[in-house]
Amino acid sequence: MSFMQGKALPTPATISAVTADEPKISMIGTGAYLIEAPGGFDLPTQRRIWALSHAVETWLEVREIVPGVTNLLVILKQTPEEPEQLQARLRHEWNCARSVDLTGKTVEIPVTYGGEHATDLAAVCDYSGISDREVVRLHWQGNYTVVALGSAPGFGYLHGLDPRIYMPRKTVPSLRMLKGTVTIGGMQTGVSVLTGPNGWNSIGFAEMQLFDPAKTPPALLAPGDRVRFLPERIEL
Repeated sequence: MSFMQGKALPTPATISAVTADEPKISMIGTGAYLIEAPGGFDLPTQRRIWALSHAVETWLEVREIVPGVTNLLVILKQTPEEPEQLQARLRHEWNCARSVDLTGKTVEIPVTYGGEHATDLAAVCDYSGISDREVVRLHWQGNYTVVALGSAPGFGYLHGLDPRIYMPRKTVPSLRMLKGTVTIGGMQTGVSVLTGPNGWNSIGFAEMQLFDPAKTPPALLAPGDRVRFLPERIEL
């Protein structure tokens, strides 16, 4: 279960009042809450989500928490008798939350930029108005932080993309993007962990295995990890 983007809710939700400085709190079904941080996608906001996660996970009535990209899904053990009171507690915890900087490992991922798997590189160049070599340079020179895992087992949402190579997600997704494809989706980047439909924009390919169910833990990446892309080969 994942609400990594947290923008479209699949079921009716009870929405709490929101101001510019407060999160949006939505009741998902009868036993879960989605807390969406105000503002855009940035590390200070994500660090506050991490702080909120640490505070809420100790509540006796909480079964599970799922941190997402600037949001947090809180799954309860049972339907709350006083939903408004629980929403007020969540908002109080948000107001008290202070930035938490998760200290993770550094993961270096060798990438072949361009080539047969970079089917959207030309579109990124057209949108940004810069050359393919500049797109590639800006991408591999970035310093990225894993803000959350989701959408597929072990997939890491990475913060740190240079705004000059921002690229909206495709309106029509690719039907069969290969596992290992290096992609850009909005202001995020990542490496696909499954072969299948994908609306992000492909610019390269990585052979590194990012998810292996036989290993402990199965996911190579974790929130707070740093990622560096290494230009192993450039085929332009």
